Amino acid sequence: MTIPSINAERLLTDLTYLGQIGAGADGSIYRVAGSTADLAGRDWIDKTMRVAGLHTYRDETGNVFSRRQDSEGPWLLIGSHADTVPGGGYLDGAYGVIAAMEVLRTLHEADHPAAAHLETVAFWDEEGVTPQSNGGLVGSTALSNHPHIQDVHGYLELHVEQGPRMERAGLDLSAVTGIVGVRRFLVQVRGQENHAGTTPFALRADAGRVATRFSAALRDICQGVDEASIGNIGSIALEPDAPNVVPGAAKVQVEIRAGSEKSLDGIEEMLRETLQTIAAEEQCTAQMQTTSAKPVADFDTRLVDAVEEVCLHRSSKAERMLSYAGHDASVMSTRVPTAMIFVPSTGGYSHSNLEHTPDEQLVLGTQALLESVVAVSNIMLTQDVDSEHSLAA
Repeated sequence: MTIPSINAERLLTDLTYLGQIGAGADGSIYRVAGSTADLAGRDWIDKTMRVAGLHTYRDETGNVFSRRQDSEGPWLLIGSHADTVPGGGYLDGAYGVIAAMEVLRTLHEADHPAAAHLETVAFWDEEGVTPQSNGGLVGSTALSNHPHIQDVHGYLELHVEQGPRMERAGLDLSAVTGIVGVRRFLVQVRGQENHAGTTPFALRADAGRVATRFSAALRDICQGVDEASIGNIGSIALEPDAPNVVPGAAKVQVEIRAGSEKSLDGIEEMLRETLQTIAAEEQCTAQMQTTSAKPVADFDTRLVDAVEEVCLHRSSKAERMLSYAGHDASVMSTRVPTAMIFVPSTGGYSHSNLEHTPDEQLVLGTQALLESVVAVSNIMLTQDVDSEHSLAA
């Protein structure tokens, strides 16, 4: 059967409309999970799909689902999250939601067989910026523990890259192979407060110097273990925070990201060793506490292969890549076969009103999602894929 083409004008119009819900004067979007704007956005998604003649419903968490009235499981799920960070852009999350809506509507209108087992989702609270969020990925985590997950036989997510790699490489599309693991630590250093004007360097127990030397070593440690890894010092707090007092205490927030648990282990080990060495040299004590750890997500090989084939068919400027940002797909991949598609982010900007991707690439990505849905649906139907086998492969 002929594969239909999406309605590009409808896609871009819907993206613009959702981007106006919660928008500030400068175009930054404030659609934080649970806010009035977020709820209004979900109401609009629900209404839009109902007008298209589709069945919609919400679960207890707030996820919004859509499918054909006569649809029967198991379903291939497509979508992303509808919430934003405070002052976010119009594409992050929203693009994947709108693209999923467009794919389902297009396949439904064409009466394509793939529409019969397709469901869309606008996940609740992926960003995790509210006190009750517990780190985000709330909607996908809830679904992964809900009985409905037994009726989902795969998940595809389209997203903007949120980084500069694709644009710098001149790529139109990327088949995402997985998502980096993320570990966060709190470093606490104890030294001795003293008069900064009268205490010689050699006699100081300077917690601030430990914090800054350790922070400066982060990049070399990460790249020494894995050149593709990333690290960040999010904050440094010194006590008593006075220019004429040697800091007696310091706190440093650290994050590392890498594509393998082996790399994460190696970086963490080197960080701990380096911290103790520096602290001893500065006559201080220090400890490094793990505050959170999200494992590496490896996507399903067969689904990634199918997505890559579609991407290469749509553009010669397509390659595989690893995601350095977290997504709902990381949670979904623990329960069902999962894959993602990326389109480039202009300038690498995201989580800001500078977020942008050219219209032609937004349309191209959505068409690639539709064709990936058809390809993956064929895999599911002909090979009877089950999640446990796929994840073990």
